[in-house]
Parts: sequence; structure tokens; C-alpha cells
Amino acid sequence: MCTRYALEKDLPELADITAFVSRSLLTQKFIDTHARPLITNGEVRPTDIVPVIAPNSKGQRSAFPMQWGFLAKDNKRTLFNARVETAGIKPTFKDAWMSHRCIIPASYYYEWEHMKSIDGKVKTGQKYAVQPKGHTITWLCGLYRIEEGYPVFVVLTKEPTAELAKIHDRMPVMLPENLINDWINPSSNPDEIIRYSLSDMVIEKADG
Repeated sequence: MCTRYALEKDLPELADITAFVSRSLLTQKFIDTHARPLITNGEVRPTDIVPVIAPNSKGQRSAFPMQWGFLAKDNKRTLFNARVETAGIKPTFKDAWMSHRCIIPASYYYEWEHMKSIDGKVKTGQKYAVQPKGHTITWLCGLYRIEEGYPVFVVLTKEPTAELAKIHDRMPVMLPENLINDWINPSSNPDEIIRYSLSDMVIEKADG
């Protein structure tokens, strides 16, 4: 977790963000150089280019196209998640943890049930759609950095709730909308904000 989430462009909270990012010159630059579209609707996968909330050059809340995944040392984009427990100390993430935090807007995220077979191998089963209870938008916490002139991000994960632990051993860190500005503010303390992450989830079976 987390390697899939969904966007629904018709939701009012997402429509304004996706429309703003779609008009961005950086989005066109991404398309021209990466030969990949900006994803604004449907299922999002690692390495996709999507709208992400982060501060602009003036420190104000804005939205940008970003590609999902940090490059590892072998130059393969394999780092899609970061553990919240160690992000502040691991060399790959600690700088972003302190001053380059972002929010990835989603309708909900997907998780697959993980089961161990008799031989000890882990197999995936039922697919689920998960969303914070009482919310129409899922605000995923992330970290970002610049690679070769382009912004990229990872999703932060934490220990799951007892209910989600039956499906998977990790879950993404999600915040209420009123804490978005605090989270992306480079001068704020991420350890303090994380305490308010959401844990009450609606879990529904999904197709595919």
C-alpha cells in the first residue's frame, strides 16, 4: 500500500484542482517530454502523472502535475511509498519530510486482500475501495522532490487500523481537509500534524 487510487473529475473538490493543473505549462512540458498524459479521471497507477497539492514559489497553496514515484539508485522508479515512522530519518526521504510535503487528492484508494498460502507465499484476493468515513475526497499525505527538473512524489503509509489489518499490513496517511495548508507548510512540524490523521474508514468491495 498504496499503489492504486481513483480520481473522479466530476466531484466539485477535484474539478477545480484538475482544471487548474490541466492548464499548467508544466503539464504540457510533462506531456512533451514524457509522452504521457495527465491523469484526471479513473484509476491511478505508479509512474502516472497526476494533480498534487503543494506550495508555489510564494509559499501559497497551489496544485501541480507530479509523477508518482522517486527514482531509486538503479534509476528505476520503484519507490512509491514511504513509511511515516522512518521518513524523517531515511536519507531518501528526510529532506522532503522536513520541507517538501504534499497532498495527493483522490476519491478513494484501492487495496487488495493479502493472504498467505500453506507454503507461506502471499497471494492477493478481493479488491477493496477505501475512503475516510464521512468524506467525499481522500486527502493522501505525500512527500515530493524535483528530479531532472520535474516534480515527483511518494505516498506516506502507516500501521493499519484493526479492521484494515485484515486486508493489508499498511494503510496510507490521510488528513482532514482543514489540515492541508498546515501539512504542506514547510515551517510546520509534520510529527504534530500526523497525530490528526484519519483512521475511521468505509471499506467496500470493488471490481477489477
